[in-house]
Amino acid sequence: MTTNHDIAPDPAEPPRVVLITGAASGIGRATAQLYSERGYRVVALDLDEAGLDKLTADAAADAFVVGDAADPAANEAAVGLAVSRFGRLDAAVLNAGIGGAGPLESDGALERFDRVLAVNVRGVAAGIRAAVPALRAAGGGAIVATSSVSGLRGDPGTWAYNATKAAIINLVRGLAVDYATQDIRINAIAPGGTLTALTAGQVAHPVLGPEIAARIPAQRWADPREQAEAIWFLTSPAASYITGVVLPVDGGLSANGGILPPPPRRG
Repeated sequence: MTTNHDIAPDPAEPPRVVLITGAASGIGRATAQLYSERGYRVVALDLDEAGLDKLTADAAADAFVVGDAADPAANEAAVGLAVSRFGRLDAAVLNAGIGGAGPLESDGALERFDRVLAVNVRGVAAGIRAAVPALRAAGGGAIVATSSVSGLRGDPGTWAYNATKAAIINLVRGLAVDYATQDIRINAIAPGGTLTALTAGQVAHPVLGPEIAARIPAQRWADPREQAEAIWFLTSPAASYITGVVLPVDGGLSANGGILPPPPRRG
């Protein structure tokens, strides 16, 4: 686990500070870019050191920790870096996640499930545990975890991902209740199909890509920036009375019963 300390804080006016896990690509990267553009100091946590180097080179992160989001020590190091470098922590975006496990009856499925569970659920719990003291010291703050529409319903062949993303939803609800009186809000987004490295194979598939898009009422995949905007809202003062909420950002996918296809896009 290593840290990067490239950009010094502005001594004139203490900026707000956000921690983002899984920040090297996809929704995490888009979120880091958005917060940076809007004046936040961004501390990133990811296993992808090359991706984090590029993130800082693009001025989308001010400091980073190379580490595993499932490791409590990595989360503590990232929060500690935020506080030592910038004096505070105002928000945490717990976005790191993986898929996998394979068919339930396949060899090693449960062992692979342990890893998916560790990153997707333990990682969120570890991130919240690490962030809460720093948020409390700052007078309160906001945490957003990345769940999925796959946590709201079942998908064929992705039982491990479904189970862990569903677990995030009730983890967020339970901890939101625990920390509400401490002015720490905890929410989640549930992205639908989004253009990331995780979905690149599906998007590029000549049959599956268009078929998935056709099932989405909006008839298109989301841009990662659209997910980042939802995260921004949930950490902003505009959401000051919102906690324990899971916000689908899915183009209407979770609203569709699935019995009939949604109407085609017009124009």
